[in-house]
Amino acid sequence: MFMGSHSHNIDSKGRVIIPAKMREQLGEQFVITRGFEECVAVYSMEEWEKVMERLSQLPSTQKSARRLKRMFLSYAVEVEPDKQGKVIIPSVLREMAHIDKEVLVVGQENHIEIWNAESWNNYIGDDDEMSFEEAAEAIEGLCL
Repeated sequence: MFMGSHSHNIDSKGRVIIPAKMREQLGEQFVITRGFEECVAVYSMEEWEKVMERLSQLPSTQKSARRLKRMFLSYAVEVEPDKQGKVIIPSVLREMAHIDKEVLVVGQENHIEIWNAESWNNYIGDDDEMSFEEAAEAIEGLCL
């Protein structure tokens, strides 16, 4: 299970360090793709297979399902960390997520997300979005 957050800088080649504990869980190869709310999502190969299975169940006759699959899969790329634990985030994903300097690597249970640090802070502190309590209250049957 992925949890916690780690602050890192992206280097001039577009590489970012994946924290060691997260790298262990991701394995030797993993998938990086577009995430929601302008972040980059990172999946282990095992979890990626589950995602692919769920996507294959979407009805190809439904326009929104086709669009979701196209948008999600067209950004997907398999990566391997180098000896220092760094991976290259493709430029198209860096641009989409506004990743240019400081990033936050955030655990999200079955995957991790890589955020532009400023975007993350804005997202967490956005008064127009639901508060933590409001989000919990909105989810029926949630028991923490």
